[in-house]
Amino acid sequence: MVGEVGVGGANPIRLQSMLTSDTRDTAACVREALELAEAGCEIIRLTAQTKAYAANLRNIARELRAAGCRVPLVADIHFKPDAAMEAARWVEKIRINPGNFADRKRFENRDYTDIEYEAELERLYAAFAPLVLFCKEHGRAMRIGANHGSLSDRILNRYGDTPEGMVESALEYARVARDLGYHQLVFSMKASNVKVMIAACRLLVARLDEAGPDWNYPVHLGVTEAGAGEDGRIKSAVGIGGLLLDGIGDTLRVSLTEDAVREIPVARALAAPFQPGAARESAAPPAGGAPALSYDPLHYERRLSGLGMSAGVRYGWNEPVRVVLPAASCRALEARRGAPGALVPELAFEDLELVELDPRDAGAVAALRGLPAPAMITVADGVGMSVPGAFRYLAAVAEERHPILLKDTLEPGAPEPEPVLTAAGNLGSLLCDGIGNAVLIRLEKDPEKAVRLSYDILQAAAVRLSRAEYVSCPSCGRTLYDIQEAAARIRRATGHLKGVKIAVMGCIVNGPGEMSDADFGYVGGAPGKINLYVGHTPVKCNIPQEEAVDRLVELIRERGRWIDPPAGGGIPG
Repeated sequence: MVGEVGVGGANPIRLQSMLTSDTRDTAACVREALELAEAGCEIIRLTAQTKAYAANLRNIARELRAAGCRVPLVADIHFKPDAAMEAARWVEKIRINPGNFADRKRFENRDYTDIEYEAELERLYAAFAPLVLFCKEHGRAMRIGANHGSLSDRILNRYGDTPEGMVESALEYARVARDLGYHQLVFSMKASNVKVMIAACRLLVARLDEAGPDWNYPVHLGVTEAGAGEDGRIKSAVGIGGLLLDGIGDTLRVSLTEDAVREIPVARALAAPFQPGAARESAAPPAGGAPALSYDPLHYERRLSGLGMSAGVRYGWNEPVRVVLPAASCRALEARRGAPGALVPELAFEDLELVELDPRDAGAVAALRGLPAPAMITVADGVGMSVPGAFRYLAAVAEERHPILLKDTLEPGAPEPEPVLTAAGNLGSLLCDGIGNAVLIRLEKDPEKAVRLSYDILQAAAVRLSRAEYVSCPSCGRTLYDIQEAAARIRRATGHLKGVKIAVMGCIVNGPGEMSDADFGYVGGAPGKINLYVGHTPVKCNIPQEEAVDRLVELIRERGRWIDPPAGGGIPG
């Protein structure tokens, strides 16, 4: 229970968001929280970066309750155990980051002996126990939220910046809580790289299952720093939607670099098909049961098929995942072919020599084995299976030599209220499993939107980069500049760069650590001042925000990663 809101079990998937207002500004926080509650947000998080900020949670909670708002509040804690203790007096839940609650990140390389490591765990226990005992006594819930890129040096030195490190970081804290008899826990594994986020959540659930039924704690889902606009929505659908399709997830937050209230409709749409009572496709497997998975769900490895060719375009093997559209859409976009940076379909669906089949049909699968050469295969429409389930089944029973065309829907004539989110969730989850040599979009009827959506899904799943990649935090009370305006300017200036990853972070908490594998970072260092990073290293500091985008472009030029935009500028396609 988080206040009066149940999480996990038979409860609905709960929708969360986070305030962007300064936690010291009671009126602004109350106003924003009431707007979120009105939009359907069920749990609201606020930053509490120091004890002074945390103390004002008392006033915010009082004013919200006086206004009749019962939505529970969560204090977001980084670095400051004393802030957590103060916040726990006034809110229903505390979120701690195990990477920095009792540790300070210095990016130090050190080999710990087992005795030294155990001593560090004892220090962690002493730092964390007072908060656990307070929360236990006062009925507060807690989220142990590990973030890829903000793991402690101790974890990094033993496990690396890996899903294994993320899970172990959280479990260390959970063991302390359980030792003290406290169980009001929620876990989260967040990353801006959706493959890492999916693998970490799956590994967490596997470890919880191994530990026993009394470790069956709820799981919170989120792709951290997903970005703005359709990019942020697609990336969230790939990561969150993919895990919901696995049956994982009890509460979620869509992190967009936009006003917080705009996160809720996206969260609601992602959760809707998985809420209690929602109609879900189901089809009985053959009498012998479903086949074993063809992939390791905890470690990404691309399914390497044979090589094929259609209309002069090669697919399969180590070729890029190809973009397929219906022939009519290809004709509509033909005039763009050859233009610098233009996004165009690479294959027409009707031109492919496809083998379409129900993967549960043993005779059809046997016929594949008799083919003398690799063939492009796909699931036939109307088989009555979910898209991810059908294609995972196909990958399990078909020989690896056959390339697979993924479809975003197996019911192309059926109405779909959220075509972008559905296509991203269906295709992205499979791509993150290493399945698929080509993708076909049919839910989006507009040819230009369909081709862009195809490339955006490939980009979000990190299997094919067609433009710059952005890691952009959603803003909160810690943000030191106008991040929405800055993110938009950076995209306009750099959107044509291919394969360059740029992190746009509001403050040092989401700075060098959570930028993870970004090439360049744009980080708030002081009010209105920006620090520019190359990797984890700050190279230009305290730049006025008005100059910082131009200085970022200069830095990209200096590092040899700049190319001039195509005629007309902007993002290709």
